Amino acid sequence: MQTRVLFNSIEFIFFFLPITVILYFFTARKIGNEAAIKSLVFCSLFFYSWWNPSYLILLLFSMFFNYWLGKQLSKSRNKSVLTFGIFINLALIAYYKYAGFLVNNFNVLTNSNYEIGSIILPLAISFFTFQQIAYLVDSYRGITKEYHFAHYALFVSFFPQLIAGPIVHHKQMLPQFNKPDAFIPNANNFAIGLSIFAIGLFKKTVIADGIAPYANTTFSAADAGQTLDFFQAWGGVLAYTFQLYFDFSGYSDMAIGLARIFGIILPLNFYSPYKALSISEFWRRWHITLSTFLRDYIYIPLGGNRAGKFKRYNNLLITMLLGGLWHGAGWNFVIWGALHGSYLVINHGWQASCRINPFLSKLTTKWLSWLITFIAVIIGWVFFRAITTEGAFSLLSSMAGLNGFEVPNAIMQRLGELKLILNQLGIQAGEAGGSQFVSNWLWVFVVGLITMMMPNTYDLFSKNQPALVSKSAEFTNELWPFKSKTLRLYWRQNKAWGYLSGALLAFGLLTLGQVSEFLYFQF
Repeated sequence: MQTRVLFNSIEFIFFFLPITVILYFFTARKIGNEAAIKSLVFCSLFFYSWWNPSYLILLLFSMFFNYWLGKQLSKSRNKSVLTFGIFINLALIAYYKYAGFLVNNFNVLTNSNYEIGSIILPLAISFFTFQQIAYLVDSYRGITKEYHFAHYALFVSFFPQLIAGPIVHHKQMLPQFNKPDAFIPNANNFAIGLSIFAIGLFKKTVIADGIAPYANTTFSAADAGQTLDFFQAWGGVLAYTFQLYFDFSGYSDMAIGLARIFGIILPLNFYSPYKALSISEFWRRWHITLSTFLRDYIYIPLGGNRAGKFKRYNNLLITMLLGGLWHGAGWNFVIWGALHGSYLVINHGWQASCRINPFLSKLTTKWLSWLITFIAVIIGWVFFRAITTEGAFSLLSSMAGLNGFEVPNAIMQRLGELKLILNQLGIQAGEAGGSQFVSNWLWVFVVGLITMMMPNTYDLFSKNQPALVSKSAEFTNELWPFKSKTLRLYWRQNKAWGYLSGALLAFGLLTLGQVSEFLYFQF
């Protein structure tokens, strides 16, 4: 059985990480900075190869090929060379990620029986490939260049962001290793990095993994053909909505924290996306580095909004369809991408033609905007998570109330006269377990409050520059419905925050006996 060195594993936290940190700074002090870079590359490649050593060959080929191609582009700015490089990179993804999907659909359409054998998806292929495509384009544009292979290898394989991002540009990371103090241990960086890592670990192991069973039960039942009632469907889908956020947000925090230990500041990947008032704002807050990549390297090259509304809307749909396919080879991902493309088209069309309803207050309008956006995102997550299209549509039917409303009989019997009122409203007693029902909705309620009322990691560490943020990023919406109710906390390097960070780390470590992979590893 293949195993992986995960950020939330004993092997990583107690062995790999301390050994890598000590080796990096010791090598820099005793031998030199270049040797330290090479030691970090070696450790990062070891980290990647632990899962499956054979795919290290693919990663090395990708690095050598794109490094050589980037040098050619820096010299010649030849568009044919750029096109060739992008084609080879996309061909690798197409084979490993989409070959099986394409062959299966071809067999269905032509009643054929072609087989290509079992293809195991290489870990992080989408992330390191997109990162290098961006490097090739930037080299072609004269934005960046790299003369040392070891430096380029570090840019691609740096272990904090190798597996699931954030997607980093060469110009964002490598110059940080050229700073005079980059190879000297810094107590402030250690404190900030370990605190952010502790928060990310808590998000993943306590919150995301804690609420995951309710999501898994619901989606497994729907995919198996079981019909769920309104409350079961919404309980499971909301559980997944928060599981996915805290899982990926937790990973991104851990990546940012780990990089900070080495003095490196990575790009921001999340900024409270579930507080967005529109779907376009959601995509400025969710998986920010992927959204930026799709905008800069697909949407804008397609023409962006420069050729009229129809062309703009068409470009949005194409971009989001490709974004859906980036996440996985399956019709549910295509539907998810098409949904978000349609959302964006409707959003832009609405903003261009409408103004705030004069009969509604600004606060009411913002609450409605938030609610509509959040529900739209939740509907998309149904297709994102469900394995079968039938299971997704079955869940949506249940969420719409088409399959009835039930409360577990054990709860219903304790409601007294309220039971009669519920029955009149069409809510019947069901066979589902009462404790499961209560714990599911209690998790959803508590985690929902945390999501909406607690400051995000970037705001919490805003006085210490926790992450890189583009100047064009729009995170200044001061009037979103929850702003006045959000706790205004700021991390400081003192005993109180040290104890709190230590407690979060301890809670995270207590769950290491039941390690689970990050959801975005499958992409």
